[in-house]
Amino acid sequence: MCASPSPRGSQAPPPLPLFLLCLLAATRRSVADSTSPGSPFTSLPAREEMMAKYSNLSLEIHNISLTEHSSVPVKKNITLERSSNIELTCQFTTSGDLNAVNVTWKKDDEVLENYSLINRTGNILYTQYKFTITKSNQMGSYSCFFGEKKEHRGTFHFKVPEIQGKHKPIVTYVGDSTILACKCQDCFPLNWTWYSSNGSVQVPVDTQMNKFYVISGAHGNETKLKITQLSEEDRGSYWCHAVFQLGESENLIELVVLSYLVPLKPFLAIVAEVILLVAAILLCEMYTQKKKKQPDEGKEFEQIEQLKSDDSSNGIENNAPRHRKNSVTSK
Repeated sequence: MCASPSPRGSQAPPPLPLFLLCLLAATRRSVADSTSPGSPFTSLPAREEMMAKYSNLSLEIHNISLTEHSSVPVKKNITLERSSNIELTCQFTTSGDLNAVNVTWKKDDEVLENYSLINRTGNILYTQYKFTITKSNQMGSYSCFFGEKKEHRGTFHFKVPEIQGKHKPIVTYVGDSTILACKCQDCFPLNWTWYSSNGSVQVPVDTQMNKFYVISGAHGNETKLKITQLSEEDRGSYWCHAVFQLGESENLIELVVLSYLVPLKPFLAIVAEVILLVAAILLCEMYTQKKKKQPDEGKEFEQIEQLKSDDSSNGIENNAPRHRKNSVTSK
């Protein structure tokens, strides 16, 4: 009760402060009634006040269309670099009864109870979700669900910009210099940081402790890490890390540092193979020549023996007639 009757029967006007309190209470009750969860429409929810507070931010408007024949979820990736007002709209077309379709909004796996606006036009059902992203934990997936005989889903996935760099390993040699570069297309990170690793732990690249490291473009859309007088200890994984207002992003670059003897190894291996091949050919040739000489030597031996036998036989025949002549002469 804002005021009670006077016990003396005279009605006195309520004090001004008490009148203002009653008026404020009535206003709060009317606002609470207009934003009750049972109503499909919200006239002036808190999200409108929040978006009015951040009216200087840019407005991001995104839409997804679904039909009763959609067999797979529809997904839309949205890149967001800084705080923004967001307006997401899902529309669902069906030939069935629109009043039998349940609508649900979720952020990741958490159900969003309020701040959805539902409208029906013909055979199309619209649902809209407005909010403001100012923190990194507000990034992620926002999904609209339309439930009839089966559930249809549309998902808006918010992420910070991706960092572009060289995907193939950079190969260089001991004593040379190299430059590792990363770039953010159409975006400007608040800060860049370089990390190196030869194992599982990332270590910040300290240009003050290592005079062979030089970092440039720490506050632009592109950063470079120059390494001079490379050694084999410099090989490994390097990450360029970009910090945005709504999150962080990084890119991996592999660096391979070779010794000058490494390119000679294939050449030496080829030379060794050639030497072995030539040696094998020579051995085969020598073996073949030896096999040929053995039959020739046997034939020569047989010829010599044959000649000896022929000579001996000829000598006997020659001596026999001589003996005969001598005997005849003596007679």
